[in-house]
Amino acid sequence: MRKRVYVAGAYSATNYIDVLHNMQRGMKLGAKVLKAGYAPFVPWFDYHFSLIDEEITLEDYQDYAMSWLEASECVLVVPNSEHSKGTIAEIKRARELNISVYHSFIEMDIDLSD
Repeated sequence: MRKRVYVAGAYSATNYIDVLHNMQRGMKLGAKVLKAGYAPFVPWFDYHFSLIDEEITLEDYQDYAMSWLEASECVLVVPNSEHSKGTIAEIKRARELNISVYHSFIEMDIDLSD
């Protein structure tokens, strides 16, 4: 069974382009985690829910993501996301549950050489 990795990082921003860039960074990191042999939870893919159901609330998304974080074996933070309000909450919750928080693949001891 693959190790469950919660990928944490900034999502929202003050403008649409920065939101898209945040999504891109998170999705790219999640893909790298998957290719490295892990089972990532990537919150940026949640936008698909909004495409089919407009009634899902921000609280629904946050509760859903936090449930996955709590079931994860570690958290990997997207670089330069440490000051995001959501990321701060995710790191805090992980530490409360003694879930390891990493800020790089090197810390996780993942070899990304191709």
